[in-house]
Amino acid sequence: MQQTTRTIVWFDEVTKTDIPLVGGKGANLGEMVHAQIPVPPGFIVTAGAYFKFLNDAGLTDEVRRYLKGLNVNDSRRLQEISEIIKDKISSASMPPAMVKEMKDAYRKLGQGLVAVRSSATAEDLPEASFAGQQSTFLNIQGEDEVVAAIQGCWSSLFESRAIFYREEHGFDHLKVGIAVPVQKMIQSEVSGVLFTVEPLSSDTTKILIEAIFGLGEAIVSGDITPDQYLLDKNGLRIIDKKVHKQEWQLSKNTNIPSGELEANVKVPVPASKQSRQKLADKDIVALAKIGKTIEDLYQFPQDIEWAKQGTQLFILQTRPVTTLKATDTAKTFHKIEAQAILTGVAASPGIAVGPVKIVPVASQIDRVKNGDVLVAEMTTPDFVPAMKRASAIVTDRGGRTAHAAIVSRELGIPCVVGTEVATKTLKDGQEITVDGSIGEVYAGRVAEPTKSAPAVITQERIKTKTRVYVNLAEPELAETIASRHVDGVGLLRAEFMIAQIGGHPRYMLHEGKGDQFMEMLARGITTFTKAFHPRPVV
Repeated sequence: MQQTTRTIVWFDEVTKTDIPLVGGKGANLGEMVHAQIPVPPGFIVTAGAYFKFLNDAGLTDEVRRYLKGLNVNDSRRLQEISEIIKDKISSASMPPAMVKEMKDAYRKLGQGLVAVRSSATAEDLPEASFAGQQSTFLNIQGEDEVVAAIQGCWSSLFESRAIFYREEHGFDHLKVGIAVPVQKMIQSEVSGVLFTVEPLSSDTTKILIEAIFGLGEAIVSGDITPDQYLLDKNGLRIIDKKVHKQEWQLSKNTNIPSGELEANVKVPVPASKQSRQKLADKDIVALAKIGKTIEDLYQFPQDIEWAKQGTQLFILQTRPVTTLKATDTAKTFHKIEAQAILTGVAASPGIAVGPVKIVPVASQIDRVKNGDVLVAEMTTPDFVPAMKRASAIVTDRGGRTAHAAIVSRELGIPCVVGTEVATKTLKDGQEITVDGSIGEVYAGRVAEPTKSAPAVITQERIKTKTRVYVNLAEPELAETIASRHVDGVGLLRAEFMIAQIGGHPRYMLHEGKGDQFMEMLARGITTFTKAFHPRPVV
């Protein structure tokens, strides 16, 4: 298409060739629409509209003057300049014709709740990655509110982290544009994740689906143990189902005062529905079919977020599965000839033996010593210090995308989640064996500990233009990971470092300990940047 003078384009008008106009996120939405994948409808405010806005408002030269000679390593000055530029962009008037086009498009979309997201792009910098640097606004409703959110996305192009990134990479700030996808929000009745590969064993012949009632955030937090459906990929045949009771769900709070942020609320699931299978078999098969289509489109196994509203299934997001093993890890599993005392969801492979330490709340994590098996209802970032000392983790709730599962896989320790009764069945000090490969727990020592099989790449390293970035949370792993063939850190999960500081950021600021908080956080970040220098850490 490539008509840079247009203000608005619809998802079905763009393809991957339009990245300079609509950014990678916008182009990806267009590709999925053309592949007849059911994504929520929407439109994109083009990068051309952003550049026109800057020029018409007389901001191009002004922004350049503010940024000239800026030392981005002076964090206070960087933040000060960032706030000035963002305020200039947010308060400038848009051309009336442009505002009218945005409002017309929003009315055409139905005037309901929308997500307003950023999609940065640079026409002559195809290798640049701007992921996670700009703003997203969810549950926006109203013509003026949508226009304001779009302008907010534009101003977020000058967040301090975005300015720093461009300076570090030598990019011209005013050659980097930003497109803004505006997409209808789905009020999920059922939601979840789909893997087009069995993520623990890397079995590419299987599809795994997790599902819960309500909004999908409860899967990621580990608050709810999801249903699991395993399918044969070739025949789309359901070969295993695990249905879990669900007593409450997350829903949008519609009873909030005007002008306040939307919030999610816990709503009881009716007793007659609590033990019901979340997705009907026909929907499971239909969703798996969509998953296969997406995998074929991107030619790589995918981790897909989905939602169901009414009778319609929607794809919210897709990303490549990054934890595949180069070898068949299923062959490394050791069959244990004993009766399991607990069964749950296999969340991180390997076998561990150790004494039980039940931790009801995060304030008691000091009870966990090296080699203990941490047992909890669920984990949060506050549990991370104890998780590092544990030989294995067992939880009552959660699925394979819960906090306990994600951190266990990163730490390389066995994990079983969603047992429902671990904290009630197990006793402090009791020796148990945990098999994270199949999701079972045994009384006593019934097997020797094993580590999960590492992902070993056997081929000689091939140099390509594709850069490989890692997600990291633990400073202790920085040196080890930095020594491997990676191009930098694509996502530094700072919440784990913040949890170890020992106080909520707002509390520390309130107590006048802001400098202490920043110093401790900077110390953790420096561990990563020093290990990876001169590679980027985002």
